[in-house]
Amino acid sequence: MANFFEILLEVLKADERFFAEDGTLLRNKVYESAMNMDADLIGLLLSNDDTKKRFFAEVNGTFVFDKVGFGWVVNNRQFLPDSYTRFKNKIGLTDVRGNLISATNDVVLTFPYKDCVLEGGQTKEDQKRDEVFYNETLAPDEIDRLLYPKVLVGAKRYTTNGIEENVTFDVGDNLVIMGNNLIGISSILKRFEGQVKCIYIDPPYNTGNDSFGYNDNFNRSTWLVFLKTRLEIAHRLGI
Repeated sequence: MANFFEILLEVLKADERFFAEDGTLLRNKVYESAMNMDADLIGLLLSNDDTKKRFFAEVNGTFVFDKVGFGWVVNNRQFLPDSYTRFKNKIGLTDVRGNLISATNDVVLTFPYKDCVLEGGQTKEDQKRDEVFYNETLAPDEIDRLLYPKVLVGAKRYTTNGIEENVTFDVGDNLVIMGNNLIGISSILKRFEGQVKCIYIDPPYNTGNDSFGYNDNFNRSTWLVFLKTRLEIAHRLGI
């Protein structure tokens, strides 16, 4: 009968992230995933009766993961000798899975405030203000209010006969929305999600032109945050 360490090792073999190319278990990677409450790891441990019994406590019908106890087992010398490392025996940049970037196309760009949402000023007064970054974890209410669909007012229809006031929107109309593009695309997302064939976005980067409506005095990281949220929503609009 296999001992518990052997059972645990077999369970972990179902996830290739935890093993080097030569089949060696990357113990530090397993520990790191446990501390981060990795959903795939937790799912693996729940799939086996022995690991489920050892590392989970049932509370009112919900299984609670004992990541501290799991970490202790993984770091136990009886489980694996100390000589293993989760890093490859090569020098180079790696992705989040520990694979060398030179051997993969899955590369992630990281920059300051990547976990934030930037409204981006729209008026000349905004050009002089310090932009506010809403953190996705610390300011969810502010982000929800910013991205919640807004009422579009002052609609006009331009025709060959002139301008029509007080019009009713038709789904076949060509729309020109005057305003902040983040608020604009988030407001039409529910109606047009997955239907837009082409999206063009060209936010300025330190143009030095005071006539432009946006605050364009952005450094690189701010500019990337400005683009990130807009592109995420735009991607949902696209076909």
